[in-house]
Parts: sequence; structure tokens; C-alpha cells
Amino acid sequence: MTDQVDTVSDAIGPLDIRGVMASLPHRYPMLLVDRVVSILPNRSIHAIKAVSINEPFFQGHFPGRPIMPGVLIVEAMAQAAGVLTVQSLNLAGSGKLVYFMSIDGVKFRNPVEPGCLLDLHVEVVQMRGAVCKFSGKAMIDGKLHAEANFVAMIADPPKD
Repeated sequence: MTDQVDTVSDAIGPLDIRGVMASLPHRYPMLLVDRVVSILPNRSIHAIKAVSINEPFFQGHFPGRPIMPGVLIVEAMAQAAGVLTVQSLNLAGSGKLVYFMSIDGVKFRNPVEPGCLLDLHVEVVQMRGAVCKFSGKAMIDGKLHAEANFVAMIADPPKD
């Protein structure tokens, strides 16, 4: 981690959907962070994904037993890490993107069903230049549903 922060005076948040959208290029149906509870710059984020039966993936995953796909839970954690990175480094509006590089140690503990608030807790493990390592957990009512370690890099968007 780069800088130590005072958890009270340097905390960012909450951020509503407008703040999230200012930090990420994702839009419906791929925007998987609905709000941010708090950010400790260069350290951690607590974000929320409100899981609704109206999500398009529930039509086919699975009819009669809707479960949020695990890859989308991991994507939600990665998007939370993207918000953390953009907010920590003041990159909003810069055009920079945060790209996945690797995903390790993914574990799914319990299914995520419609009607819940998925708490996304992501911590910075290491920041070196444009490469950041994260550890994430997805929880519902304090119960662990998924966890993953992942690496992302900050880069310019691809050229047209």
C-alpha cells in the first residue's frame, strides 16, 4: 500500500449511483455496483450490489431457481476494486480503465439469490505502479458467499 490514511478524516463516501458511474465505464446491464458505503483510499472499499429478480441473467440462470452467476459476483468485486482505485488515485474523468489481469483462489460458499444486498468488501493487498493486487469478499448479512484474490492494471483504453 502506498499511503497510510486516517480512517476518519480521509474516508470517502458514501457514493450514490452517480458517483459509481463517474468512477466506472460500465453501464447496464454490466454495472454491478449500486452504491459505495465507504472507501479508505489506497486501502479498502465497502460497496453494495442490490440483487434484483429483474437482472437479465436470472432469466436463464436458472429458471425456477434464480442464482447469481459466480463469475458476476467476482466481476462485482472487481468493479468495487475499480471504484476504489479510481477514487484513491483521483482518476475519475481521466479516461483510464482498470483491467483484470488475473483471478486466484476463488471460492463460492453460498448461492446469491434475488432480493438481497450483496456487501462487497475489497482490500488492497499491494499497489505497484499501474498494477494493483486485491482481496475481495462478497457477503450477505455478515455471511460469506464468495471470495477471491485478483490483480488489475490501470491503463489507457484501447485505440480505435
